[in-house]
Amino acid sequence: MTGLRYVYAVCRPFKAPLQSQLTGVAGDPPRLLVHHGLVAVVSHVPERVFAEEPLRAHLEDLDWLTATARAHQGVIDALTVVTTPLPLRLATVFRDDSGVRTMLEAREADFCRTLDRLTGRVEWGVKVYAEAGPAEAEPPGGKATSGRDYLRQRSSRVRADEDLWQRAEAFASRLHETLCAHAEDSRLHTPQNAALSGAAGRNVLNAAYLVPRSESEEFVELVDRTKGEAPGMRVELTGPWAAYSFAGEKP
Repeated sequence: MTGLRYVYAVCRPFKAPLQSQLTGVAGDPPRLLVHHGLVAVVSHVPERVFAEEPLRAHLEDLDWLTATARAHQGVIDALTVVTTPLPLRLATVFRDDSGVRTMLEAREADFCRTLDRLTGRVEWGVKVYAEAGPAEAEPPGGKATSGRDYLRQRSSRVRADEDLWQRAEAFASRLHETLCAHAEDSRLHTPQNAALSGAAGRNVLNAAYLVPRSESEEFVELVDRTKGEAPGMRVELTGPWAAYSFAGEKP
């Protein structure tokens, strides 16, 4: 089959088969391109879509971008079941197999070093949200009947909100410290903007943890025990993922 080569990830050689019905970007099943001690997971994509100029235009198309990212992630998820993949950036494309091999050759040392660090490990994401505070509820005593009542109620709501955020940040800090003690590495990401994410509440912790696959069950149980521990706090766990947050060098 002709076309450009779309590269999803780099990994070590593995024997377990991928899902038989797995398809990648543009509907083409991924295949393994072996070079020395590394494997690039690739599929064919049409040049009319993935050449430099048309690709730039397609990356501005939200529907196309969403579908492509979903197909890309599907391949990464399938790889994570059978090996430790090192995911590459969305829409990493080369002219042909030779171009992929050249890339593997040039980055071989970095790939090997990172895979040595990540093999047998997965990423878990943990977010903590402070649920909407009492500022949004009608204050005791009902609506203000005077300017003085309004100012007093406003001051009370502000104090209640400040107390909620302080408790949330303290809870998130304790949780992060606890989880770090049960993970090999961690990354603190910028809290998500509720207007963009659509998630309810204020995001006070957005973290990733690198955990040995063999210890993941205990890590999940540890997170689950914290749910409901602090009133007004919501803890969300996602994973296991390929170790996206740890694929680069340590900061």
